[in-house]
Amino acid sequence: MKKAQDIMTTPVITVTSNTDIKELARLLTSKRIGGVPVVDDNGLLLGIVTETDLLFTEKPLHIPTFFTLLDSVLVFENPFKMDKELKKLTACTVADLYSSDCLTVVAETPIHEIAELMISKKVNLLPVIDEERRVIGIISRTNMLSLMV
Repeated sequence: MKKAQDIMTTPVITVTSNTDIKELARLLTSKRIGGVPVVDDNGLLLGIVTETDLLFTEKPLHIPTFFTLLDSVLVFENPFKMDKELKKLTACTVADLYSSDCLTVVAETPIHEIAELMISKKVNLLPVIDEERRVIGIISRTNMLSLMV
């Protein structure tokens, strides 16, 4: 039975939270990849940043709908969501864009579990980590499709 270690890409291209978003865009474009793990100075996984996160910086600003009733302002948008969106729209570094709640697998994870995770959670990239949360590989949908060839 094949496992993550049999199909993962190594070495892994990573960035830090201090990486400039223009540098990130150049990296994703030049390497023709859809995202990269974000690591700290010790190489431990912080999260993941994708081309979709980068595209968010070009999204038009959505002003929430509100109205005044008896001298009170009622907002029809979650203020935390708006704050997060504003932060992404004005991002200068990866720290403002990356998702810290990314899914991961370990080297021993069976391929069928990886396929199920990618499909059910709608993810395109899965960092492969060791027991210390150090990134040792990455699995993309392309890696999974290579099993069919």
